[in-house]
Amino acid sequence: MGDPRGFMTTPREDWPRRPVEERVRDWHEVYVPGALLPIISRQADRCMDCGIPFCHDACPLGNLIPEWNDLVSREDWRAASDRLHATNNFPEFTGRLCPAPCEAGCVLAINQPAVTIKNVECAVADRAWEEGFARPSPPERLSGRTVAVIGSGPTGLAAAQQLTRAGHTVAVYEKDDRIGGLMRYGIPEFKMEKRHLERRIGQMRAEGTRFRASTAVGRDVDAAALRARYDAVVIATGATAWRELDVPGREFAGVHQAMEYLPLANRVCEGDLEASPLSAAGKHVVIVGGGDTGADCLGTAVREGAASVTQLDI
Repeated sequence: MGDPRGFMTTPREDWPRRPVEERVRDWHEVYVPGALLPIISRQADRCMDCGIPFCHDACPLGNLIPEWNDLVSREDWRAASDRLHATNNFPEFTGRLCPAPCEAGCVLAINQPAVTIKNVECAVADRAWEEGFARPSPPERLSGRTVAVIGSGPTGLAAAQQLTRAGHTVAVYEKDDRIGGLMRYGIPEFKMEKRHLERRIGQMRAEGTRFRASTAVGRDVDAAALRARYDAVVIATGATAWRELDVPGREFAGVHQAMEYLPLANRVCEGDLEASPLSAAGKHVVIVGGGDTGADCLGTAVREGAASVTQLDI
């Protein structure tokens, strides 16, 4: 660890957010641009380099958290980027969107605020792009094998990038008009500006991954034909498919699923629509559910100018 006493001498300091009255009037990310880097090395110093790093176990990706915390505390950004990307294809996505179970698993959190692992991750990812560490990594030679990936959300893109870098020829099929899946049309702009997504897609194109947008497998291309054309098929779909609720009143006008509501707001941000057909402007909104998707709906409704928002949580 960079500072053996860091967890005792340095309090937790999170990435500052822009004032509420400012950020609810636009669709930009809620954090103060450039305010993370000046504090992040000290925050990484708070990592205790535990003998058993429960943060590493709590992370679904198995991120090597103590390792890149130590490197960030020493301001070795290139090495930190290498260790972060060893387990995570898109840390600038997870550093903004992940609910951070790693921080719940942080040993320091037993009796103090956890290490700001998510902020450190985001800082490393952003610094990697700024310093040119995240260059395309095309394969040295091709395997001669072909793979189709159905779905261009985070799972599909990660699978496609890994397979491309292994030397296979990969095509990603996406039913929507733009690549990105849930990240494109489910995640609001204020949580992750789509420029981060476009940057990664550009990197993947440079590596050799091919993209087929506006192509629904089973409608525009036959699944059997796809299977016959490629050596392997990866199915990475379903994140935007909502769970229908068989409850009284579901059929009433004005009752909508989150994944009906959120994509339209994203299309406004993309410039496809002047206003969402389901805009909450001037309406009294009730959100059923208090998780991440409920929070996305809350932030969207507020920015659209809802008269009031009531959120119901179990």
